[in-house]
Amino acid sequence: MNIDVLNLRPVAVELEVEQAILGAVLVDNRRLEALTTLLREEDFSEPLHQRTYATMLKVWEQGRAVTPLTLKAVMQNDPGLAEIGLDYFVTLAQAAPAITNIKELARIVHDAAIRRELFRIGEQLSNDAIEVNVDQPPRAIVENAEKALYRVAENSKYGEGPLDFAESLRRAVEHAERAQLRGGRISGITSGFTDIDNLLGGLQPSDLLIIAGRPGMGKTALGTNMAFNAARIYQQDLMAGEETPRGAPVLFFSLEMAAQQLSARILSQETEIEMGHIRNGRFSDQEWDRFVNTMTQLSTIPLYIDDTGGISIAQIAARARRLKREKNIGVIMIDYLQLVEPSRRQENRVQEITEVTKGLKALAKELNVPVIALSQLSRGVDSRDDKRPVLSDLRESGSIEQDADVVMFVYREEYYLKSREPDVNTPEHAKWMEKLERATNQAEVLVEKHRHGATRPIELTFEGRFTRFSNKAEDRPEYGR
Repeated sequence: MNIDVLNLRPVAVELEVEQAILGAVLVDNRRLEALTTLLREEDFSEPLHQRTYATMLKVWEQGRAVTPLTLKAVMQNDPGLAEIGLDYFVTLAQAAPAITNIKELARIVHDAAIRRELFRIGEQLSNDAIEVNVDQPPRAIVENAEKALYRVAENSKYGEGPLDFAESLRRAVEHAERAQLRGGRISGITSGFTDIDNLLGGLQPSDLLIIAGRPGMGKTALGTNMAFNAARIYQQDLMAGEETPRGAPVLFFSLEMAAQQLSARILSQETEIEMGHIRNGRFSDQEWDRFVNTMTQLSTIPLYIDDTGGISIAQIAARARRLKREKNIGVIMIDYLQLVEPSRRQENRVQEITEVTKGLKALAKELNVPVIALSQLSRGVDSRDDKRPVLSDLRESGSIEQDADVVMFVYREEYYLKSREPDVNTPEHAKWMEKLERATNQAEVLVEKHRHGATRPIELTFEGRFTRFSNKAEDRPEYGR
């Protein structure tokens, strides 16, 4: 059955509620103060009511009284009044009921508007599915429908508008209260790394965080560890009955590594079975039992891995919106930035990366979650004597540095020392051995940009056999590694 939803007539009750709202405003203009944060003009089903509400807002914003007379003067040429007459506004005011809670009536109109929008989305989806269009493959149809549904789901947030200072202060106190409830340390989502959490206050909602490093430094391992820690600690806190979990469900876009490879890394770090043994299936009976038992224990952790290759920023946003709606994800991880495709081809690579980073920052704000993107560094690092990265080493660095709230680099001196071994039986070799011993299993996370606070290097331990970063022993918290 083909339904022309654009011509669906509103039910009588809905029209009566709209009339009651407009009449109540004519009786007491102060009710517009509440309505402006709850209703848009398009929420009204009757076009005349849409125009009347819009006119009321304009007149009120001009500092004039909203009365039947002012509306008649402003709307005398409105085509919708030709049949019913200009006295319609007088009738609305006279028939207005004694309303004690206009917000409840506004909610009825708002909910009806959402249902109409759902009808429209359904019809559009049906039409798109029937029509064969080379420029709009099924995947694009699904993404458009998901985006439209997410807009509807978020529609109740419409019109919050500017906040007065008292409300802003109240939210700041709530933010601090969350930190207090989490042991006086963090207000955001935990990364599982004590010093990183203390410096950043946790992974903050709406922030774009960049973790960058040269190949071999362990940026994927660090990102994986962070994602797993956040998801595991969330589950632990829920099971312990915590009202304010420190972690969150995580959506991990693995553009370079397959989901099973990423999962194998996590199993390696948790079972302390080397990745080489896992890949080759070389297990002792004891290791195999530990491997299977750990897999069973971890299977309920809310970590969702999307390993689609060649995914675009638009596809990432659409899938993130859906998982936010379905699983209430609290962290998005992307490995890695340079593999994300722009929605459309640009003149050069810098412009494409700019579109991606701006899209990720917009997504972080839209979903109010931290978005963590791993990034490559230029080869210029390897040609310097001091190989600690700086912000200018970011590939296509302009937009990445500008859009990110936090930029941190993974640096392991051990990696570079192993490639520069002097000749054996020389004084230089003895010094090299001493230096390598100090650097073995040591790593630094260099926080070089922090929009909301200080920057400094953070020391971690790195165990390459298990692709695992961990806190220094003296900083290790009671949860996680």
